[in-house]
Amino acid sequence: MNREQLFENIKRKQSFLCVGLDTDIKKIPHFLLEEEDPIFAFNKAIIDATADLCIAYKPNLAFYECMGVKGWLAFEKTINYIKDNYSDQLVIADAKRGDIGNTSAMYARSFFEEGRVDAVTVAPYMGEDSVKPFLGYENKWVILLALTSNKGSHDFQLTTDPQGERLFEKVLRKSQEWADADQLMYVVGATQGKAFEDIRKIAPHHFLLVPGVGAQGGSLEEVCKYGMNSQCGLIVNSSRGIIYADNTQGFADAARQSSQNLQQQMSVLLQKNSLI
Repeated sequence: MNREQLFENIKRKQSFLCVGLDTDIKKIPHFLLEEEDPIFAFNKAIIDATADLCIAYKPNLAFYECMGVKGWLAFEKTINYIKDNYSDQLVIADAKRGDIGNTSAMYARSFFEEGRVDAVTVAPYMGEDSVKPFLGYENKWVILLALTSNKGSHDFQLTTDPQGERLFEKVLRKSQEWADADQLMYVVGATQGKAFEDIRKIAPHHFLLVPGVGAQGGSLEEVCKYGMNSQCGLIVNSSRGIIYADNTQGFADAARQSSQNLQQQMSVLLQKNSLI
């Protein structure tokens, strides 16, 4: 899915919602534990309930890797289910990989050759040769960590050099030498507020993957005020606020209602910005 197709999907669904499949076996409804694959059974129900309201799914690898082989199988089945049944969805592996070049090449192969994901999150700390292997795949997206939503982002990302440039700004500028807005996105946390305005000065055309709306307290209105561009340019993720909206037999219906609430807010904001 290229940038234009992504924007068309946003307009068609009047949504720029990404549902984060951060599926913790200790938090899913207890009755699902009787299933052969509880994680996949949970994910499948969430996907079926929300697919018409969102444009992307983002399974976080940590929640699958912690279960060993069973977790990896659940991850693979989840990806295949989305791809086989909801082809209009962007599938993002939230893996935050990044290592020396030959190791990154293996990570890239695992997601883009052996797997069926459309995008992977990548840590930029080790520089160009750790990111470039992910950029060698046509029609795949690299989503680079830029300014994250956690408290610890202040430890490094907001530090300045002698010229006053913040580290996240250096990441944005330097990485655009490696790829353009048709292959590169950035992670920017919803809790960063007005910093979106500074980010748009450096990266006006790139899509931004925005976690932190909902359980982490980020404001959707503020994100759109400072971060939306002429193609929307935002993929706003919600995980816990959707998938754990209810812990009973009605968990999928509750997830749908939470998704619909966000989708309706997004529709209003898209109209307000004359994008639909």
